[in-house]
Amino acid sequence: MTIHLDHQRRLKVARTTAEVCVFAFVALTVAASAVIAKQAAIGPALVAIDTVVSTTTPAPVEQIMPIMEPMAMIEALQEPAQVVPSDVRFFDGRPVKPIKTIWMTVTAYSPDHRSCGSWADGKTATNDSVWTNAMQLVAADTRILPFGSMITVPGYADNEIVPILDRGGAIKGARLDVLYATHSRARQWGVQKLPVIVWGYTDDPDTDR
Repeated sequence: MTIHLDHQRRLKVARTTAEVCVFAFVALTVAASAVIAKQAAIGPALVAIDTVVSTTTPAPVEQIMPIMEPMAMIEALQEPAQVVPSDVRFFDGRPVKPIKTIWMTVTAYSPDHRSCGSWADGKTATNDSVWTNAMQLVAADTRILPFGSMITVPGYADNEIVPILDRGGAIKGARLDVLYATHSRARQWGVQKLPVIVWGYTDDPDTDR
């Protein structure tokens, strides 16, 4: 009886041992299969990517990102650029050219009552402020130089172009009165006979008339 029980125990132990070995073998087999399958899946993909990169010629940049040019740039390329000469002068943002030169007697005045008397209201005969054009403007006989005429007076306003925006009872014929901020500065000017240049807009068809 005892011998029979020992035999059964040995059989049970052997069976348990065998089951453990089989379980371990199956587990190792499954793990190994997973690794092999993963490597098999990655390998071809990496090889395919490497093959594409190494054998394919890169597409031209124009095909990847087409060059888009604005219409203004296209028109600029089609038409020759206009070069403005360095000696061209402008007034009020428009190009001007000299029309004629007139010798004139030039005096000076200030916007206060000592020069303008009862007309010292800070306005010119054109109803513009005396501060127009940084207080650089001229009074003239409008029969000779109409309002809005553009002139340069040697020694006045740094020889910049100034407008005719005023007139006076004593300004007759070939005479001018240049404006200064103060009466004392106007007196310093004195009386001068000068060649005054008259200017006209180059884009005005009536300029030379």
